[in-house]
Amino acid sequence: MNILEKIIAHKRIEVAASKAAVTVAELEKRPFFTRQVLSLRASLTDPRKTGIIAEFKRRSPSKGVINDRSSVVDVTEGYVKAGASCLSVLTDRQFFGGSAEDLLAARVNELPILRKDFVIDEYQIVEARSIGADVILLIAACLKPAAVRRLAEFAASLGLEVLLEIHNEEELEHICDATPIVGVNNRDLKTFAVDVERSIRLSKNIPAGKLLVAESGINRVETIWHMQDAGFHGFLVGEHFMKEQDPAIAFASFVQQLKRRR
Repeated sequence: MNILEKIIAHKRIEVAASKAAVTVAELEKRPFFTRQVLSLRASLTDPRKTGIIAEFKRRSPSKGVINDRSSVVDVTEGYVKAGASCLSVLTDRQFFGGSAEDLLAARVNELPILRKDFVIDEYQIVEARSIGADVILLIAACLKPAAVRRLAEFAASLGLEVLLEIHNEEELEHICDATPIVGVNNRDLKTFAVDVERSIRLSKNIPAGKLLVAESGINRVETIWHMQDAGFHGFLVGEHFMKEQDPAIAFASFVQQLKRRR
């Protein structure tokens, strides 16, 4: 069993426990469930912003502890101040050390927030809405194409946007009308090997009209410039900033370098 299979197996148990503890009706009564959702598409295509989806992540299965010191509020507020287009917050506790509470804390910011987790059930989408998320992640590697369409359409019915993540040619079939934003993960979720050229290669086979996002392995501004030239509007970066003593300062420095091209 590879790491992704272990994560999904545990996620099924976790979701079942959550359903038993808190009903959908209870989630729908939470204050954030009816808040006005912020658009990821609008933010990524805003020429005044960086296109960077800046991530708050404590640890990962491949790297272990990345940052167990920094406050989610301090980091995300710093990201926003420096020009992030979106925030990504890990909510998986077992493998990434995150929580729904982290996303709730980050909601002090008026910027789209991606709930970064392994979504396999509609319940998690309702939950995402209830904790203030604007966007959910659907990972093709752990879902069948029909499930992607079903979950994406359900998210849209709640006013949430969807970032569909693919990794290889076989997963191109997961792209559908309900997934207008497509991310290419340069990291193989089964082996955790990284190839930053993967986004460029796969983008050539993604249907026209989709908003493209590059994910993982981005640690140089030159990589973003390269991907911008290939038609990408979004760039999910987390570990590169989170491993620094002060992630917000590291992000601000990165943005200043990025602006040199303008």
